[in-house]
Amino acid sequence: MMHNPAHPGEVLKVAFLEEMGITIQKLADHLHMTRASLSRVINGHASMSTELAVKLELAGFSKAKFWLDMQTNYNLWQTMQQTQPPISPLVSDSPQTSL
Repeated sequence: MMHNPAHPGEVLKVAFLEEMGITIQKLADHLHMTRASLSRVINGHASMSTELAVKLELAGFSKAKFWLDMQTNYNLWQTMQQTQPPISPLVSDSPQTSL
């Protein structure tokens, strides 16, 4: 069971920027984006986009899939915490799909 996964911006800030002594402004400039846009992600006010994930990979900050998987896990956990309407299964044996 997943327990309150970290927002990818928090991981970027703590595990990468703070650890490496890189400022938000320096990374924003390097990634050709505004400090405000990057700051929104780092502070958890915006999601990690595919564009930012690819830019981070190109800059050597792990793989794009790492960032996007983290965002998906964060989004899923947040949604699962919300009250959902009562929905019963529509089909009994749905085929398992893997990509």
